[in-house]
Amino acid sequence: MTDRAIDVRDVPRSLPVDRSDTVRRIKRGMRAPLKHVLLALCALTMLYPVLWMVVSSLRPNSQIFRSAGLALTHPHIENYSNGWNAFAQPFSHYMINSLIVVIGAILGNLLACSMAAYAFARLEFKAKRVWFAIMLVTIMLPIHVIIVPQYILFSELDWVNTFLPLIVPKFLATDAFFIFLMVQFIRGIPRELDEAARIDGAGQARIFFHIILPLMVPALATTAIFTFIWTWNDFYSQLIYLTDPEMYTTPLALRAFVDQQTATDWGSVFAMSVVSLVPVFLVFLAGQRFLLRGIATTGGK
Repeated sequence: MTDRAIDVRDVPRSLPVDRSDTVRRIKRGMRAPLKHVLLALCALTMLYPVLWMVVSSLRPNSQIFRSAGLALTHPHIENYSNGWNAFAQPFSHYMINSLIVVIGAILGNLLACSMAAYAFARLEFKAKRVWFAIMLVTIMLPIHVIIVPQYILFSELDWVNTFLPLIVPKFLATDAFFIFLMVQFIRGIPRELDEAARIDGAGQARIFFHIILPLMVPALATTAIFTFIWTWNDFYSQLIYLTDPEMYTTPLALRAFVDQQTATDWGSVFAMSVVSLVPVFLVFLAGQRFLLRGIATTGGK
């Protein structure tokens, strides 16, 4: 076989460069940093009131409302000690009261709402869809509509000025939002597990407590976190039923700082507001993983 000279025309030329594709890649690369900058600005905008409150808790009363900035020259740590001991009881007393109400509300919602959700998702009974629709309608019912008859009922039971009106209704599955959330989660659990347990002789109670409930950990954690946050920050219901200062919870204690007749110690108000936010922040931080799993696994069913 003889060698022949290589003709330049036989060499394949490089493909033409697609300039439009290059421009698109450059624009796509510029969008990601721009999105991060916009998200950072939005986060800073939402966090600014909290940051201003933290800075104001370290300022003297005479300087709190003079500036909207976050600059702090001389920290006034005395606001925390003054706010902690501003009342006849230390501020920890009111935080313990809030903790009692929160723990009772969490236990009630976890037990009652999970049982009601299991009934709607697995059991068959008369007018099941009607009762489920009525339960969903109660989500849209504002508390101002039912607060008067509830107050009359609890007053007749001599429960006013106790924690019972804030805890006992939770054991009666009154939070329809959590029932609906758990129903959606249980519907995603295969029914074959129920049938296998029923073949082994398990009843409804055993199926619920030994099979369904352990698989509902994400939904239960979501319920517990939301119940903690909503109950800890609840002001309206606690203001209605708790009138004795010894029974005050954290929101009511913060409200007691504001006096219409004398000057308000805003430094102490902001200092104790920061203290009251710490439990909420810690609970959300600790349960964030379960919260995301619970919402993700119930929203699409």
